[in-house]
Amino acid sequence: MANVTQSTAVGTAAAVRSEFDAKARSQSSIIFGRFVRHRAAMISLGLLLLLVLAAFLVPPLLPYNYQDTSSGGFLKPGGGHLLGTDQLGRDTLAQLLRGTQFSLAIAFTVAISSTVVGVVIGAVAGYLKGFLDNALMRLVDLFLIVPQIALAAILVHAWSSTWWVVSIVLALFNWMSIARITRGEALSLSAREFIEASRAAGAGTWHIVFKHLIPNMVGTITVNATLSVSTAVLTEAALSFIGLGVQLPDTSLGLIVNDNYTQVLLRPWLFWGPFLAIVLISMTISFIGDGLRDAFDPRQTKVRA
Repeated sequence: MANVTQSTAVGTAAAVRSEFDAKARSQSSIIFGRFVRHRAAMISLGLLLLLVLAAFLVPPLLPYNYQDTSSGGFLKPGGGHLLGTDQLGRDTLAQLLRGTQFSLAIAFTVAISSTVVGVVIGAVAGYLKGFLDNALMRLVDLFLIVPQIALAAILVHAWSSTWWVVSIVLALFNWMSIARITRGEALSLSAREFIEASRAAGAGTWHIVFKHLIPNMVGTITVNATLSVSTAVLTEAALSFIGLGVQLPDTSLGLIVNDNYTQVLLRPWLFWGPFLAIVLISMTISFIGDGLRDAFDPRQTKVRA
């Protein structure tokens, strides 16, 4: 009798899951269509891809690398140096592209790692509820009240200022909002029929979390991961600007701004180049996140330009 009951539960779970997957596939095509029709998001995606390709493909083609100090200091833009040189004689364009590489590496590392941690903690808390939910949410509250920039600056300065250390430290203070949002989604999904059927079929906690809950929160996860990239770019730039972020021989856009902000009036190209790159990265990612949010919104009937 028990085997018959379990077989029935398994069959019910499979049927419900199959129907849910069919609806998900149909919904995916609708979401993709909405995102493609979001003009600001598509333009921003194109600009971001161009910036990424330029940062990683153009440096080998330049006559100078970012560490070359053979040229004179403070050369004006033109000739062999399209954006001039800095005080040490380094090519500003090569520095800008190298800084973009590190800033993007830090931003995406922070976004991926903080998203993974936040999603797992939020999904487990929302599914299990009870004592574990309360304990994890109090941990989130504790991290939220900590002065993040100040503590991040202290930790980076105490350990080392390489780009990967900066990434780890920033990720430590970037997962809490994702965990809160994911927990709310998990609380709602855990009451759905396919979750109940999977639980009745004997599926374990981790199977339900990773096979059912998280895949059905991909919209929320994607939007928040995208916005985390923009947040990480700005936070890293702030740390590097006050001299407590990335340090030589690594570099970043924030560090380049810090090195050249005193030249904003005399040699503005040294300051505005990296500054505009930071703004461009943050703005394009924000528009992409805006497009994803509109695309995943089930109440959205028309796409904003």
